[in-house]
Amino acid sequence: MQKKKIIVAVTGASGSVYAKLLFDNLLTLTDQIAKVGVVMSDNAKEVWRFELGNSDYDNYPFDFYHKMDFNAPFASGSAKFDTMIIVPCSMGTLGRIAHGISNDLISRAADVILKERRKLIAVVRDTPFSLIHINNMKTVTEAGGIICPANPSFYHIPKTIEEVAQSVVSRVIDLAGLEMDSFRWNEEN
Repeated sequence: MQKKKIIVAVTGASGSVYAKLLFDNLLTLTDQIAKVGVVMSDNAKEVWRFELGNSDYDNYPFDFYHKMDFNAPFASGSAKFDTMIIVPCSMGTLGRIAHGISNDLISRAADVILKERRKLIAVVRDTPFSLIHINNMKTVTEAGGIICPANPSFYHIPKTIEEVAQSVVSRVIDLAGLEMDSFRWNEEN
């Protein structure tokens, strides 16, 4: 299996636990991953500190890029990043992507992924959805993106917030085409 080059974008929507768990999971999948590039909005960092009570995003061994760094490799399709995961994905970010507004590295990278017909996974984290949100999700889906709402499952009988959130992250890992042991409905692990 060819190793994947993955972009992870973290926006300021609530749900930093999803980004943290994704980072943790990606660390265990290095045999499947060639490179992880990360871009976080300013709000993402602020929300992470508020929700998780730390700045541990600084401790991950990934390549981090400033939100306005258009010299980042994945600002161009020639860098051949396979997959982009936006977790959590704010509705503002989704709206900019849906309308082709590349005003920062997150929206530019998503634009590149879509134009190159590669895999974009947007883990939207908002409720309820307005018609504008739904139409933006439809537009991104029609452009080839995958909308993966941060809707956890409960049939694995989670006991912690992390176990609840992991059900979403496990689905994201599957959607990205990575192999990882996780709970499967009606299967023995």
